[in-house]
Amino acid sequence: MSVHRVVVLALEGMAPLDLAIPLQIFGRRPETPYEVSVCGPDSPVPTAGGFAMAVTGGMEDVETADTLIVPGFNTGALPGPFPREVLDVLTAARARGGRVVSICTGAFVLAEAGLLDGLHATTHWQYTDELEQAHPAVHVDRDVLYVDEGDILTSAGMCCGIDLCLHIVRRDLGAVTANEIARRIVAAPHREGGQAQFVPAPVADSGDTTLGGTRAWALERLRDALTVPQLARHAGMSERSFMRRFAEETGTTPLQWLVGARLGLARELLETTDQSIDVVARDSGLGSATNLRLHFRRALNTTPTAYRRAFSRHVPR
Repeated sequence: MSVHRVVVLALEGMAPLDLAIPLQIFGRRPETPYEVSVCGPDSPVPTAGGFAMAVTGGMEDVETADTLIVPGFNTGALPGPFPREVLDVLTAARARGGRVVSICTGAFVLAEAGLLDGLHATTHWQYTDELEQAHPAVHVDRDVLYVDEGDILTSAGMCCGIDLCLHIVRRDLGAVTANEIARRIVAAPHREGGQAQFVPAPVADSGDTTLGGTRAWALERLRDALTVPQLARHAGMSERSFMRRFAEETGTTPLQWLVGARLGLARELLETTDQSIDVVARDSGLGSATNLRLHFRRALNTTPTAYRRAFSRHVPR
């Protein structure tokens, strides 16, 4: 595999965790082509964590980036305006066909550079109004984990940066590699970008039980025709309470979650087996080849056959 250079742009006031997420996910591994580095206009760079970070690369190193990532900032007072040098390097990266990504409030930098004009984008839920007011040409999506506009991608709050970076790996290298990295860093299973970013009750109230056990039970039975009443019975709840708790914990509905889980399983089967499309559809719980193709077209804008050709480890390309 040819090397894919990922550059994280270190700016004053950045959130340390936002910077660490891409370093961890795109860190050099034998099975991936990524080579990640940190660059910035100054060194050391004061962070929102109360310490300064030494930066080994300058702005000239950004010119060779295939993917340029802008971390977010402390969710107190957002910095700005941003240095002209930073904005110019972002527009230059986009002009030469590079991929530009923001995590959390890093979207404000992309917006000030004009890269989000006319596009859909997101940021931390506390700052969506501010982003919309400051940059009216941006279509702000408020209730999503991340937005993929091709070569411009934005994520919501900092933990959604994990979802976005894993989504990029999945897009580049397939579901198997992304899932391997997720397991290695003990990240949550794949979450589609359209899920709600603000979950009202992410932790169960005292005396309640979470639905993690029921979701694990369902993942072992994706081939079966699972229904909400079955899932509710397994959880020991009424259907109404189950639906409410499921949405609170995951930001989506049980049926939407099942479709996403089945699509993820189908992707793994296409990558790692030579099973026919009909068998993959059956074993993933999506039923028929027609239904499988429909979900692939909706979610991935491709076909199962084209996906297998791009990512399969067993079928000649």
